[in-house]
Amino acid sequence: MSGITLREAVEADLDDVLALYATIEDSPQDVLALPQARAVWGQFAHYPSYRLWVAVDAAARDAVVGTYALLVMHNLAHRGAPSAIVEDVVVAPARQGHGIGRQMMAHAMERAREAGCYKLALSSNARRTGAHAFYESLGFARHGISFVMDTLT
Repeated sequence: MSGITLREAVEADLDDVLALYATIEDSPQDVLALPQARAVWGQFAHYPSYRLWVAVDAAARDAVVGTYALLVMHNLAHRGAPSAIVEDVVVAPARQGHGIGRQMMAHAMERAREAGCYKLALSSNARRTGAHAFYESLGFARHGISFVMDTLT
């Protein structure tokens, strides 16, 4: 995809990333205010292998047009091989269907390969059927059953 590059996000990207989260129509997000997002951003440094990535479009003055987070976790099981989780994948609605999501997921897969991960996992809201078809087109398979506990208070 010409003109789109992926780079690790910097704090100055937070406004754009939050704006992307707000665009998820079939799974609306409660988006943090910028000061709260900055506080959470500060916590990322405590995770040795947690990164937020952005897709930027050089032709649009380096506008952030996509984002995803990747966590590589070290394991005692699986002979010590790490695993990776992709989270918060979003492409700007006007830019969907142009290969940006594919480029971001290829990037995530390569980072997981480089880290020696035995698997790359993600979860997707049950209502996001279009996203499910996209992930399956990339070779992801539905696996197991996910369980979620939304409130722990």
